[in-house]
Formats: sequence, structure tokens, C-alpha cells
Amino acid sequence: MALLAPAIGVPFVASPARARDGDRALLETFCASTNIKGSSCTRAKSYPGAGGRACDVKLTDEHYAGRFLTAGNPLLVVNYESECEPHATDFGGVALFEQDGKANRFIRFLPGAQGHDCIVVPKDEQQDVLVCTVGHMGQGILESAVARMEFSKKPGKRIEIAPDFLLRAEDAVSAYGSNVVMCNEGAKYFGLSNLAAGPRRNTVAVDVDYADDATIRTACGEGFPKPKELYHDLLPGEAFVPPGSEKTKRFTIDLVTGKAAPAE
Repeated sequence: MALLAPAIGVPFVASPARARDGDRALLETFCASTNIKGSSCTRAKSYPGAGGRACDVKLTDEHYAGRFLTAGNPLLVVNYESECEPHATDFGGVALFEQDGKANRFIRFLPGAQGHDCIVVPKDEQQDVLVCTVGHMGQGILESAVARMEFSKKPGKRIEIAPDFLLRAEDAVSAYGSNVVMCNEGAKYFGLSNLAAGPRRNTVAVDVDYADDATIRTACGEGFPKPKELYHDLLPGEAFVPPGSEKTKRFTIDLVTGKAAPAE
């Protein structure tokens, strides 16, 4: 499963190994002690699709725990990096564990399933929800989203994670030198940041960089000053919204309805 995830189109560079509290105990659930260096395993056992290769797994500092399934023990989601993963899976994934008291039982690797800057919010008295910022860059176009990570148990007790995208954005500055809007369409979102719990139960909040109706009218009318470097020829009905011309506002997303609106 390939998710959007904001490692964003740069070559994988292994960061220096650094042991964090608890990392060694997690690594030992799928790695021989002799292959553990700091927060990294140089040869992970049963790595999917390895085909006999020695696949490394480096745990990051993004650890998220909660009751993400209605039945069973809490789960621990840990993002990892791996040189065995390509750009399509953003060079890593999720190592999934089941928490049983003080022990963590390794369940499986889920390449490409990582979210970032996630928050855990209560859905009800029995279940939590994991909400993340995810994204992917291709040919200079940065797609990002706020996603509710849906956990499900498949036949054979196999746990899967899939994103339910709640709010999407697209930034084309790296590709075109400017963002672009369609004059006959509504508001367009360019970027998402600062994800946090919302003002009410079952809501989250996020900062949105966007072009509203007034911004689009300006872009399609008198136009904004053009950046010095542009790499896109406008198609009929398109207009430029250069960096700095967008607006930023806090939005609230309802996790039940999936609707997003500017915060009151």
C-alpha cells in the first residue's frame, strides 16, 4: 500500500544511529541483538519482499499508541526508514506492535503506511483515532493531506492500515515557480500544517494555505505580480497565485462527517 507521506521526493539518507529509550526492546522483537546499532537493525527478520536481501530498519522518533481497533490490546505504531524501500513508499513505512502490559509484540511491517506529525484523539470510550499529515512529491508537485488512518483486521488476524483522506492540498511552486488556480472553480488548498486536536470531540484542526474566492478573482482579473522565474505556460482558464499571495487560516475538520470549514 502506497500512501502519501511527506518525505517529499529527496534521496534516502540514513541519519546517524541514535538509541532512544525503548528502541532496543522494540528492535529485539524482529532483529538479532548482533544486528542492532543504536535505533537501527541492519538485517530485519521477515522483511516483506526482501527476497534474501539484508533489509535495514531504522526506527524514527514518531511513535503513536492507542486503541485503534475496537477489540484487542492497544497498538503501537512506529515509523521507520529503510534503504530497501523506494520513493513510491517514501523510503520507509510503519512497524506495528501490540501492547500487552509492559511488553510489545511485533505484528508486521507496513511499507508506505507512515503518516507524520500525527495525533491520537479519542473516538469514544472504547476506541482512539490516529490522524496524520501525509504527502508525496512527484515532478515538483507536492500533494499533501490530512488523513484518518483506518485500522482493520483481515482474515488470519492480519492488521492493515489505510488512509481516509479528509482534506487535500497541492503546491506547485517547485514545479511551476507559482501555484496555479482554475478561474471557473472554487477555493484551492495549497498547504497544510500544525495539525492538532480540534475544539470539540471528534474534531482536529490544521492551518491551511489557500486561495479563496477573492484571491481567485484577483488572479483571474488584474492578476498578481508574476514571479521572476516561471516554468508553466498557462492553459485557458488558469491563473497564477504566486508565493505570498495565498491566505492562511485555521480549519476544523469533523472526523464523523469528514467536513472541513474555517474555525469560528
